[in-house]
Amino acid sequence: MAAGSITPPGAPEAPERRRGLVGPFTGRQIVAAFGSVAIVTAILLVVTAPIASPPPAGVAPQPTQYAIGPAIEGLRVGDIAPELAVVGPGGKPAPLLDLTGAPVRLAALRGRPVWINFWASWCPPCQDETPVLRDTFDAYRARGLALVAISVQESTVDDVRAYAAKYGLDYTVAADLAGDVFRQYRVYGLPTQVFLDANGVIRAIVQGPVDAQVAAADLALIGLPPQATASPAAPSVGPSGGLPASSAP
Repeated sequence: MAAGSITPPGAPEAPERRRGLVGPFTGRQIVAAFGSVAIVTAILLVVTAPIASPPPAGVAPQPTQYAIGPAIEGLRVGDIAPELAVVGPGGKPAPLLDLTGAPVRLAALRGRPVWINFWASWCPPCQDETPVLRDTFDAYRARGLALVAISVQESTVDDVRAYAAKYGLDYTVAADLAGDVFRQYRVYGLPTQVFLDANGVIRAIVQGPVDAQVAAADLALIGLPPQATASPAAPSVGPSGGLPASSAP
């Protein structure tokens, strides 16, 4: 009987209460609780595991388009590309201007294949794509390619100008600060590519960045197939298998 307790005469003593392993819980209850937690954890690991395998070590993920608006139906292949117009003074249409202040008109580019690139200096996939545009234009400019890069959602024209100067961009760059051409072409992500043939007809649209191979394939659709590299001519041989008689010492 515990000290200080009083048991009435003739009453049986109450059995002493057994203490649990942790407070009022027995060891069996604690083991059961841990088992439940382990089962729930295993289920969560299975449910939340990625379906696709992670990319192999050393393989970097490819950049994708940076969405800046809801996906909408834009221009289609086969459409005539609309003129690059912005809202000018008094709400009247005005031509888009390049970084030198000169108007950029598709009508003036008729007869040449045109690559229109919507981009922004702050857009990571656009930044990754810049060397592709620069190198591809250098390779095709002598064949008549016109590359028009239209920057959107920039703070100032000076920001665009600084980016073009930093990376030595020789193609036409224009700043569509108000997004007039962007909305006219119903673009919703950056970068977006529109390839026009010599008649101004859209032959390809790419939602996202391009690499050199994709760019070459789309340029072929607008009349600029890759140039075949000529292999060096093998020296002619004489009747006996040696050098021609004129080449003999």
